[in-house]
Amino acid sequence: MMTRTASRNELVRKPADAAQAASVNMTSLTGVQDAARHCRACPLWENATQTVFGEGPDDARLIFVGEQPGDAEDIAGLPFVGPAGRIFNRALAEAGIERKEVYVTNAVKHFKFEQRGKRRLHKRPDAGEIEICRWWLSRELEIIEPSLVVALGATAARSLSGKPMPIERSRGELLPFGSNGGRMLVTVHPSYLLRLREENDRAREFGRFVDDLRIAAAA
Repeated sequence: MMTRTASRNELVRKPADAAQAASVNMTSLTGVQDAARHCRACPLWENATQTVFGEGPDDARLIFVGEQPGDAEDIAGLPFVGPAGRIFNRALAEAGIERKEVYVTNAVKHFKFEQRGKRRLHKRPDAGEIEICRWWLSRELEIIEPSLVVALGATAARSLSGKPMPIERSRGELLPFGSNGGRMLVTVHPSYLLRLREENDRAREFGRFVDDLRIAAAA
């Protein structure tokens, strides 16, 4: 009887297995990123173009965590480079924050979408997908050890806190985070601003978003 050898994909059904299979240095962002490319712990990798990991210095004081890559990010392999990313960059600039000095990542590392003709429409990650990908986000946080983590939207807030977290209830507050005296600030995801139809609403909510980022900058 022939003995079937397990394929690489079968060996990486949990995030920790991906790290082991990749045989990389998990104490560096580069190593964690390399390992994440092999993760098959949830089905999202099957349709995504690639794993989209975080970007920024490994000694950043600030980490911004979004929900997941969008269509543009999935193609480029970088976080926050699409329409929401442009709003995010503008808000950072108005808040006096240099993007190159902060670390930007997502709670979920693969693009979840629904195909509609030639378009790929965003679908929100479910609780199981968020929980599985928390392992990778935890590795990023352990390496960088930021003084402040900013959750951009409900998915990021859930991933960071481990539970559902209404945005407006805690928005703009500096909350305790982790065991090393770190803090977390919750605000909206910049894609929320794209969904507002009225110009006055967009201007008002953009101003609120910038105000939240100013709190982060001053913390």
